[in-house]
Amino acid sequence: MMTDAEQRALLARMERTHAETERHLAVIERQVEARAERMTTSSRVKARQSGRTSATWGRTVERDFQANVAALRFARRGEIDALSRKLARQAGAIAAFRMRHPSNEPAGESVS
Repeated sequence: MMTDAEQRALLARMERTHAETERHLAVIERQVEARAERMTTSSRVKARQSGRTSATWGRTVERDFQANVAALRFARRGEIDALSRKLARQAGAIAAFRMRHPSNEPAGESVS
């Protein structure tokens, strides 16, 4: 049987790991969006050099950007899906731990 201190330490470690996984997924999303923006911008520069487009970011450019984001997310779908599943497992484990050990739940906090 674990002491209260051990239970709190385990819960804190589980929550830190969950937060780290969330940060990793957020990094991937930022990388995808930054790369999509660079791809969109570079294609616009090439088009502008040939005189085919204006300098503003309009609906067409936004559509191209979203298409690039979708393509890059698709390319990294294995990593994104694995991290999403890991987050769900971690959230479930934290919720189950809190159900088994209700005295360790911090007041007003919950896992998202």
